[in-house]
Amino acid sequence: MRPPAPQVITTGGDLSLPKIGDVRVKWSRNLPSVPSTVTVIKDAAGRYFASFVVETEPVTAAETDGVVGIDLGLGHFAVLSDGTKIDARASCAGPRKNSSGNSAACPARPRARRTGTRPAPRSLVLTVADARREFHHQLSTRIIRENQAVAVEDLAVKGLARTRLAKSVHDAGWSAFVAMLEYKAAKFGRGFLRIGRFEPTSQLCSQCGVKDGPKPLHIRVWECGACGALLDRDINAAVNIAKAAGLAASACGAQVRPVQLPAQRDETGTHRDGHTTVVGITSL
Repeated sequence: MRPPAPQVITTGGDLSLPKIGDVRVKWSRNLPSVPSTVTVIKDAAGRYFASFVVETEPVTAAETDGVVGIDLGLGHFAVLSDGTKIDARASCAGPRKNSSGNSAACPARPRARRTGTRPAPRSLVLTVADARREFHHQLSTRIIRENQAVAVEDLAVKGLARTRLAKSVHDAGWSAFVAMLEYKAAKFGRGFLRIGRFEPTSQLCSQCGVKDGPKPLHIRVWECGACGALLDRDINAAVNIAKAAGLAASACGAQVRPVQLPAQRDETGTHRDGHTTVVGITSL
C-alpha cells in the first residue's frame, strides 16, 4: 500500500517546506494531482523554482495531416515550408550610446564614460531571457500541435558561435527551441526528424530538384535556371528540409506513440493569485 502523500501545499496555496515553513509562491500552472514530493532549485540568477512529482495521465493530441519543415535563421527566426515566416519577438535592446558616446538609457558615471556603455542591469537580462523562453514555448507548442511530423536542420550552433555572428546566434536561441520541439514531439506523439547540416537545402530547387549551386547570403529570391521557378530562399530551404526528411511522402498520418517525460521547469504560465493550485482539489 502506497503511503499518503505529504502535505506540501497549504489550503491557502502556499508551499510548505520542512524546517522553513510556509512560503508564498507564484504558480506557473495548475498541478494535475496532489504532489508527492517537492524539490527547490536555485538558478544562476538567484531565483528559486519548485519542482513537484505528480501522477498524470498520458497526454495525447488529435491526429493531423500536417507536416512541416523548418528553416531557422537570423533575418526571420523561423520559416516554415508552408510559407509562414516568423519573426522573433523576444528581443530587447540594452543601453545604447548617443552621439557623445555615453549611454542614452541612463546617466553614465565617470567610469562608464571611459568604457562606453554600462552593462545591462540583471533585471533586464532576466526579462529578455524570460521573454525569449516564453516565445520559444508558445511557438514550439503551436507547431507540434498543428503538425503530425516536424523536420529541422541539424545546425552547427557551436561553430556559428565562434564567428562574427556569435551574439546573434546566442540571442536567437536555436538550440533551446529545437530541444523544445523534440521533447514536445515525444510528449504528444509526433514525428521529429533532423536532417544533416550538409544537405544543400538552399542550393536545390524545391520544384524540379535541380542543384543550382551556392548563392551569396544577400540573394533572398532567385530563379531556377532549369525550370524557371521564382524561389524565396528561406521558404525553398524549408521545403527542401521537409523533403530531405521524407515528410512529403511518408509522414502524413504517421502513428507515433507518446512517451512520458518530466515536466520542464522553465515553462511559463499563469501566476498564483486567483487560480486553483491543484486541479479538482480545493483544499489539502
